[in-house]
Amino acid sequence: MPERRTTPRKKIQVYLRVLNDDTGEILGHMVEVSSTGLQLETVGTLPIDKDHFLRIELTPDLGTVPYIVFIARSRWCRIDHLQPNLYHVGFELKEILPEDRDVFQRILQKFGT
Repeated sequence: MPERRTTPRKKIQVYLRVLNDDTGEILGHMVEVSSTGLQLETVGTLPIDKDHFLRIELTPDLGTVPYIVFIARSRWCRIDHLQPNLYHVGFELKEILPEDRDVFQRILQKFGT
């Protein structure tokens, strides 16, 4: 499948948990990030083309708040080729408050390699 991504993504070198903000359920952890989205590693599949209210738990060096919340749309879901009990899910940012976008950009700058 040809690459359709228009913004570069970076691997995340720290463990940042991502939760369903409505239920508090842990969805997975962030493994890649770009200015327009993120990729999660999960233990199960997630429906594609669905909007999710996500919460990223933050480390203290990212800001004074313990988490940020935003809406992201799942765009794809694939099984991990090395660990078949895991999945990778790509999300596109849909709605995020300006102050939370600033924190999201700090994640990209600080932890992305």
